Amino acid sequence: MLSNRIVPLIVAVALFMENMDSTVIATSLPAIAKDIGANPLELKLAITSYVLSLAVFLPVCGWTADRFGARTVFRGAIMVFMLGSIGCALSGTLTEFVIARMVEGMGGAMMTPVARLILVRSVDRRELVVAMIWVTIPALAGPMIGPPIGGFITTFMSWHWIFFINIPMGIAGIVLATIYIEDVRAEQPDPFDARGAALAGLGIAGLVFGGSLLGLNLVPIGITISLITVGAIATVAYVLHARRTMTPILDLTLLKLPSVHAAVVGGLIYRGGISAMPFLLPLLLQLGFGFSAFESGLITIVNVVGALGMKLMIPIVLQRFGFRMALTANALMSSVFVGACATFTPDTPLVWMLAISGVG
Repeated sequence: MLSNRIVPLIVAVALFMENMDSTVIATSLPAIAKDIGANPLELKLAITSYVLSLAVFLPVCGWTADRFGARTVFRGAIMVFMLGSIGCALSGTLTEFVIARMVEGMGGAMMTPVARLILVRSVDRRELVVAMIWVTIPALAGPMIGPPIGGFITTFMSWHWIFFINIPMGIAGIVLATIYIEDVRAEQPDPFDARGAALAGLGIAGLVFGGSLLGLNLVPIGITISLITVGAIATVAYVLHARRTMTPILDLTLLKLPSVHAAVVGGLIYRGGISAMPFLLPLLLQLGFGFSAFESGLITIVNVVGALGMKLMIPIVLQRFGFRMALTANALMSSVFVGACATFTPDTPLVWMLAISGVG
């Protein structure tokens, strides 16, 4: 019974740390850019590089946990995430900051899925739902408190401390994991698809990072086009490789399932628009309207509060309208409210901004 409480809370430490880190940086971007001598828009590379590392290293996390043990990988992931956080805080140039964010992403890629794997393997199935509640509440609190904490620290202290706050949480996670989590692993893990991992990683890295460099003029356009081209070739090569491999690192046959195909394709298009808001809205409020980082954080937090409130209504909505109707209506409503952000000006009433951010 103790493991049904302690293990979920340890897992929650990892999810809380990662989720807060992904939002705490948003309101601090203008201050970070000014301090390291970069254009605020160039710092989208810091966000992209983090997500890039997540995408590249996520496919190998399951095999790694089976091979080396979930507790070992979990503790190592937290340590890597902490090192990346320290690197971010000590960065003095855009290049250093982007590299440090990549290191953070490496830790985050291994930390979250392995944490969930630990939960499934360590908690009695009859108590799994209750355990998930223990995990979800702290994990949801991270994105909620991230923007105002990041804004407060940046306005009244220094942006460097938004990364140092990960250190005590990471140390606590490592200590508790060592005491309470068993080092579970598979008796006979599947063979590691090294070629597939290399092709998938190269494909994702080339397409995503090359696309992020477009329009920034940080490197010659030839290098950017080369990155995208290499990424496209590697992606095609992986698709051909996956068809001939019994245990591919990414099982593309899952896309034959209509629900998975719709989720991946539709989610890609939808997230391409909605996920830009946490990056663009703080820049608009601070650089365009003259808000402080703290004021910007207080406005953007409304979006997270609205998302949390909607999560509580999801079971009722799905039971009443079904998945298809709920997803379609949600996509349309989100599009309308994201578009409504175009009405924001320095003279726009605060109530209107809060309403659009909260509902959208």
